[in-house]
Amino acid sequence: MKGEFYWELNRKLEALLEGETNWLANMANTAALLFNELDKINWVGFYLLDQDELVLGPFQGKPACVRIPLGKGVCGTAALNRDILVVSDVNDFPGHIACDPVSRSEIVLPILNDSVLIGVLDIDSPILRRFTGEDSEGLAVIVETLVNNSDWER
Repeated sequence: MKGEFYWELNRKLEALLEGETNWLANMANTAALLFNELDKINWVGFYLLDQDELVLGPFQGKPACVRIPLGKGVCGTAALNRDILVVSDVNDFPGHIACDPVSRSEIVLPILNDSVLIGVLDIDSPILRRFTGEDSEGLAVIVETLVNNSDWER
């Protein structure tokens, strides 16, 4: 069921990004699409790599932490390891950075362009165990679509 949902969501993203290559505009529209289409979430956005830390980028939701050191919290750990992290209960994640105490679970996907780390996609939920492997797979395709439709040299 989720596979079909993510397939349709990716089609919507492809249509939204068609003809636009500006990475900032594409990230902003991707965040808005995900925020409006995913259920049981309270925050979705991007953190962009700036030297040895992640800096807040386009997002939807409450104001968020602005800077996250690489290797710190869920976002910094996912970025450092270049690996998708699904956290069922953020309170069980060592060093979790609580930007919004309402968030209970989280998924973070690194954004890579030709093996170069651009940043991460971060999605939070007020529901424990909101994210699964199916979400990882579906959102990985979303990130790939964003990367392939954006000009990262600007």
